[in-house]
Amino acid sequence: MFNSLPPLIRGILSFLLYTLNTIFLTVPLILLSFLKFIIPVHFFIVFLDRILILIATLWININSLNSRLFCTIEWDIRGLEHLKQKEWYLVLSNHQSWVDILALQTILNQKIPMLKFFLKKELIFVPFLGLAWWALDFPFMRRYSKKELLQKPHLKGKDLEITKKACEKFKHTPVSIMNFVEGTRFTQAKKDKQNNPFSHLLNPKAGGISFVLGAMGEYLHNIIDVTIVYPEKIPTFWEFISGRVKKIIIDFEVIPLTEFLKGDPLNDADYKKRIFFWLNDLWLKKDKKISRLKAGRI
Repeated sequence: MFNSLPPLIRGILSFLLYTLNTIFLTVPLILLSFLKFIIPVHFFIVFLDRILILIATLWININSLNSRLFCTIEWDIRGLEHLKQKEWYLVLSNHQSWVDILALQTILNQKIPMLKFFLKKELIFVPFLGLAWWALDFPFMRRYSKKELLQKPHLKGKDLEITKKACEKFKHTPVSIMNFVEGTRFTQAKKDKQNNPFSHLLNPKAGGISFVLGAMGEYLHNIIDVTIVYPEKIPTFWEFISGRVKKIIIDFEVIPLTEFLKGDPLNDADYKKRIFFWLNDLWLKKDKKISRLKAGRI
């Protein structure tokens, strides 16, 4: 019914629904997060965590309903059957648009543990969202600059130690850690500036992955390599919510997290280099896959 409305009307109504959904469900999320802070009793926190996950899942479900009401999208999803809800994952993906996050949340909701991002410690002070991220146990990390380490050598390794401690709660709770390894959204101008060997991707960055694996390598079991393709053009958020996106292709490939990919990013000089070469090879394969998916050859 709604997807027959003019794009402008669809976009406005869809945006209002996204906004109202976020406001109404963020409020109880924040209130419950205060209870976690005030009553730091283990069994009570575990109980609250389950409620918080249910609220976050409801938020994603309503957003997914929103896209179904106002958009007519042909979803071409590959490899979803290999994913499990009770598993520990590191999720790696190419990044082209804010639509990527909405698309992944729609497809992966209740198929794997809820996607979580490593966040800079300073982001906890973002109004509303900072507390929501804390309440949902998003890992906050403190990264010391080279200048700080030169001035205070005793801080070396402290950031990884703090992050490892924050991640201990995931030892018994399945989690999916999301990482857009290019560090920014793809544009042709950015690609041209990098002068890289890829046709559809930016250079992947190994630093973030090596940090995540250094902090959580003992808990993570598998990597999900995600390839997102928009066959027509890379859409903006507005184009998505106003129903202008006609098809989205998402390919999932599960890669076992072997000992080769685990290591100590602080004390092993070759570890980050090893991750870099592995990641670069993965990106070369992904680039060829995107070309085939766009051409309809797979």
